Amino acid sequence: MNLEKRSQCDLLFQLVVSQSNRATQELLVVKTTWIDPAFGVSAAEKLTPEHLQLLRNAFNRSEDEAQIHENMSKGRSGRNRGGKEEHGMKFEEFREVLRSVVGPDVEDTWVERFFSEVDISCTGQVKWQQLCSYLLLEYTERERASIPRAAPLDSQPQIRHCSHNKPKMRMVEVSYNLSDLGKMKREPTVRVVAVSHPPPLRYVSVSKGGQITVWNSSLHILKTLGLAGDPTEQIANTRRFRGWTTDAVYMGNVHKVAIASDCRDLHFVNVAMGSVFEDVHLFGFRSVPSALCYWHDVQFPERPSLLLLGDEKGGVHLMWFLNPSKGLFKNPSKAENGPQRIYFPDIGEHSDVVSYRHIPNIHQEPINRVMFEPSANVIMTSSESDTTSVVFINVTLKQEPYVWSFKQQHMLYTIFALFVSFQGAKCFDYNGSLQLMVTGGCDRAVRLWTRFVTTRPIATLRGHCTTVLDVAIYQPVGQIFSYSRDAELRVWDISSHHCLKTICLQFPCQQPGRIPEHGNFPFLLLSPPLPDHTRSHLVVGCKDYLALLNLAETRRGGGGWMADEGKETGPKIQTGPALSCALYNSTLRQVATGHVNSSVSLWDVESGRRRLQILNAHGEDELTCMALDSSHRRLITGARNGTIKDLYVRADLSWKSSGVHKSDILAACQCSALGVVATASHDGEVVIWRLETQGPVLHLQKPTQRGVAPPVDSLLFLQHRAVNRQLRNKGVLVSSQAGILGFWSITGQTHTFGQFYAPEQPGERVLSLSSDQPKNSILVSGDTTGWLQIWDINHYALDVQHEPDSERPPLLQCWKAHERALVSVEVLEVADRLFVLTASADGSAGLWTKDGDHVGSFGHEAMWNITEPATYQRKTQKELTEDTGETTESAVTGLIKAKSQVPSPTNRGQTSEEEC
Repeated sequence: MNLEKRSQCDLLFQLVVSQSNRATQELLVVKTTWIDPAFGVSAAEKLTPEHLQLLRNAFNRSEDEAQIHENMSKGRSGRNRGGKEEHGMKFEEFREVLRSVVGPDVEDTWVERFFSEVDISCTGQVKWQQLCSYLLLEYTERERASIPRAAPLDSQPQIRHCSHNKPKMRMVEVSYNLSDLGKMKREPTVRVVAVSHPPPLRYVSVSKGGQITVWNSSLHILKTLGLAGDPTEQIANTRRFRGWTTDAVYMGNVHKVAIASDCRDLHFVNVAMGSVFEDVHLFGFRSVPSALCYWHDVQFPERPSLLLLGDEKGGVHLMWFLNPSKGLFKNPSKAENGPQRIYFPDIGEHSDVVSYRHIPNIHQEPINRVMFEPSANVIMTSSESDTTSVVFINVTLKQEPYVWSFKQQHMLYTIFALFVSFQGAKCFDYNGSLQLMVTGGCDRAVRLWTRFVTTRPIATLRGHCTTVLDVAIYQPVGQIFSYSRDAELRVWDISSHHCLKTICLQFPCQQPGRIPEHGNFPFLLLSPPLPDHTRSHLVVGCKDYLALLNLAETRRGGGGWMADEGKETGPKIQTGPALSCALYNSTLRQVATGHVNSSVSLWDVESGRRRLQILNAHGEDELTCMALDSSHRRLITGARNGTIKDLYVRADLSWKSSGVHKSDILAACQCSALGVVATASHDGEVVIWRLETQGPVLHLQKPTQRGVAPPVDSLLFLQHRAVNRQLRNKGVLVSSQAGILGFWSITGQTHTFGQFYAPEQPGERVLSLSSDQPKNSILVSGDTTGWLQIWDINHYALDVQHEPDSERPPLLQCWKAHERALVSVEVLEVADRLFVLTASADGSAGLWTKDGDHVGSFGHEAMWNITEPATYQRKTQKELTEDTGETTESAVTGLIKAKSQVPSPTNRGQTSEEEC
């Protein structure tokens, strides 16, 4: 190996050792449900940093010996220092090295799988750089999946009353009787900010009427202050602040809180010292500042900082404080009573310390949120405009802005049900490292967006019953908080889009049948990095009350997302976006699941542990199918737009299929033994193609009374029958059409060998089929209600059925596997036992024995040992029968009743056609 390549390997090795040290420390704290040396322990867990160093030495010795042998064979005594290809270890040498490093009792099955996973090119050799790359991916995925998940504590949050949020009268209210003053509602809190320096942690809340309250970390009031009034008023005791505040922001490097109001001004309040006071009043803006944002360089506080103001006319004001440590503005020439007053049109007189710029007309409506991304120099704003809902604009204005435009529909329930259109975004949050934006609005939906795609969201999260007022991304655990007007807080998982928790905050100000009043910015989320002895927490404001929710660490989820404490395990677990496909890799003993949101996950079949997750495999396009190459080392995925990772698939014009199918093709299946491919379309036609001639040889279609056949949902070749000369002329192809499973012969003279209706309920369909292909003794079907059936087909469809309604094969087992439709079922063999892999539209994937024993759900925290039935998550059907005889008897009675209502196959075509 040349010096450059070896140095690259050395750097890669250092990264692997660093990750290994962290993983070793985690293992001292985290204990898995079970540990089995042959199956459960991955290479990342078994190999310590000391093992890695010994492996590196062994590979270097092997490399040097191979190089010397090569030089001697070419008649050269010196070493070849050129760019020769790196040598690797074959399996036998790799196994002996692992035995010498790890120990002589290392399992051969573990070594074989380890070798196969590293040798992705199928060269029969493992190279040191390949091994380091593999281990680095293992450690990275392990670290990502083991991040502790957080959620609000189940206990009631701390709720405190902002007693100083007093009711006030504005100029339009002077006609009210003074006796009515006590009946007036207290003003809501507009914004809460956290002040961490100087310690300890404090909160500052700003009410709508300009009342400032300082709290300690336990939400006990320390100080109060009212914003200064107009000094032009002649009587001092009448100088009251008479406006409404719109927003506030903490300026960490100068220890001030900037407060905006509808008087078109800014108040700068000093919160650094023991006393809290207002020191600068900047007034005379041309429009009302409606949203604030402040940024400064945390590592270099002396560098210029930026204050952003979004206004009611859709523009943004930028104020760069050039030397913030020496003051925001010039000191006044003469002493003033109260805060220093600066007329905004005179801001040019302070150009030595502050630089001002205005970007007008970004939105057509008032800006309700403003953020700044310093790494990209981008200003992010939102409004309730349908044409400019969210805008990302570069400060230099040299690039085209990214504009999100979306309309939302909301039902207004009055005496007459009227549709009223609410446009734009009420709130948003953005995370630069995740490239993720979250929006909320009046249509009660929470939407996830990627940084550069404005046309449609990644996901739409529904569940709120009223307007979403605020959203926040909690990156350390991959979660989103959303809060609606009815005081409901929801916690969402980013990866699975699943609602993990719903909390109805019980504020004392709430009244039955009434929606409580809120400020414009209910949320304050404090997440790492945090001051010492400070926990992550969330503060929520509702009217004149504050709620503090501590964020507690839960158990580490083996599937990579949070599992609720005490939640019953079983097949009803929903884990995220709908699954579109799933398959089993027998070589690596892994299960691959594909989701419609274009994500792919790989799981250990022996334990249920996730090995790898791929997000946005096809960008924004829906992932529809997966397959393995001949070596079972590469996973091939396909998307709805016709792409395969990552080639664009064009139509093969040489394939002679033009004009054969008159409708969309829904299913395809290949039979290598017979050299044919079967395709099925939406109009119910099945076409058999010969691979040699690329032309159709047979058309299969069931007769219908009304002339329109339901679509064919799935096809399956029984491969064992196809290779058997005595059986290949029998029922070798199974089709699923409107819930009827039909067995066809494609080489004999008579094509129909049997058909029966499979689902447990009338009017359903079978979307997935599978069989134990080495024997074809069973057939597994999964229907649209989530039920799974296992049929004994040893002797079924071996004789021609002349009647359209043939007998059903013996039903061995049936159970409710998932809550929604089964999009994929697959029979697989592990440790000399048959199992069934299921994937559902409800987002969950499960593993079962052929007897109906639920081994576990992929992605659930509880893992299993596939060789130990005691670790499975549910008893077998037989054990349930023995334990609950009466219940099972009634269930069987109900099942027989359901079967008696199933229509005959001859009439099923009409029913299915109408439903489809």
